[in-house]
Amino acid sequence: MIEQAVSHALRLAQSWPHWDGTPIPADDRFYTPHKAIRRIGDHLIDHLAEVEARLAGVPTIPDRWHASAITTPGDLAVFTAADLAEAESRLTRLAQIWTVRLAGLTAEQLDHREPGAWTIREIAEHLSDTYYADAVGWLSEVPQVG
Repeated sequence: MIEQAVSHALRLAQSWPHWDGTPIPADDRFYTPHKAIRRIGDHLIDHLAEVEARLAGVPTIPDRWHASAITTPGDLAVFTAADLAEAESRLTRLAQIWTVRLAGLTAEQLDHREPGAWTIREIAEHLSDTYYADAVGWLSEVPQVG
């Protein structure tokens, strides 16, 4: 399900080189193509660090940076075909890491609940949300394929 979410994001990102440079409002935040890609990657990495620490039996390191609330100067940069190629490479590989990792876990590991935390299965379901990509959406005048 994470691979499908990343595929969905990358399908939308094919239109992002058409972005006009105006940040896109979504709920109480603003998004850009670069910010969406950054958030998807950061989200996958942050939760992977959490899961790996839990499986190793060590305390997790809390993420104290609320990155979706911040729009960096880099987020405002033009989104190019090279940026799309980089996103395809990095996000596809991160999604594969998740798929392989989850496939190697037992149902007990996936559904074990630690106090105050989601189960690993719930984390995977959470990561399957396409909010960041959908916040930017399809930006081309050309009809979306797929």
